[in-house]
Amino acid sequence: MTASPGQGPADHDEAHEPGLGGRLNWLRAGVLGANDGVLSTAGLVVGVAGANATSTQLLTAGLAGLLAGSLSMAAGEYVSVSTQRDTEQAALAKERLELRHTPEAELVELAGLYEAKGLDPELAHQVAVQLTAHDALAAHAEVELGIDPDELTNPWHAAGASFVAFTVGALLPLLAIVLPPPTHRIWITVVAVLAALVFTGWQSARLGDADPRRAVLRNVVGGGIAMGVTYAVGTILGASTE
Repeated sequence: MTASPGQGPADHDEAHEPGLGGRLNWLRAGVLGANDGVLSTAGLVVGVAGANATSTQLLTAGLAGLLAGSLSMAAGEYVSVSTQRDTEQAALAKERLELRHTPEAELVELAGLYEAKGLDPELAHQVAVQLTAHDALAAHAEVELGIDPDELTNPWHAAGASFVAFTVGALLPLLAIVLPPPTHRIWITVVAVLAALVFTGWQSARLGDADPRRAVLRNVVGGGIAMGVTYAVGTILGASTE
C-alpha cells in the first residue's frame, strides 16, 4: 500500500521522534514554572503595594520573592529529579545483573512481555531474540521499566530550567508594579498578570491536549483571587500601622 500525500516516511518519523515526549514534558514544566513565577510574585508585590509601599520597597520585596522562589524551585526540582535518576540507575543496574547471570530466563521474560502486548508466541520470541541481540538492556528497560538508558533525566537541567522559567515569569509582575506611576501601578499589574495567566493557561492546556477554556478560567480566577486577597491583607496591615 503506497503512502498518500502528506503521509510519507517523514511524517512517520515525526510521530515517533525519539525524545519528543521528554521535550514536551520539559516545555510543559517550563510553562508551569513561569506560571508559578507570575502568580506568586504578583501576589507578593500587590500585597506590599496595598500597604502603600514605595517603589524601592516594592522592588526590594519583589526581588526577594523572585530569588527565593526561583532558588526554591530549582532546589526542589534538583532533589526530585536526582531521586528519580537514582531510582532509574538502580533499576538499570539490577537489570544488567540479571542479564549477565540469567540471560535465558530474561529472554523468556521479554518474550512473555511481548506476548502480553498482543503478539503471538512465535513472533514474540523472534522479536525478543532480535532485540536482545541488538541491545538487551535497552529492550528490557523499555518494556519492563519504561526507561530509555540513553535519556535519563538530568537534575541539573531540570533545576536550571525551573530557575529560568520562574525568573522569567516573576519579572513581569515585578516590572509592572515598579515602573508605572503609583496611581496606576496596581491596575497595570493586575491587567498584565491576568494576560500572562491567560497565555500560560492556554499554553499548558494546548501542550496537554486539554480544553484551553477551562485551564484559562482556572488560571485567571485563581490569580485574581490571590491578588485580591493579598491586596486586601496588605491594605489592612498598612492602615493598622499608620
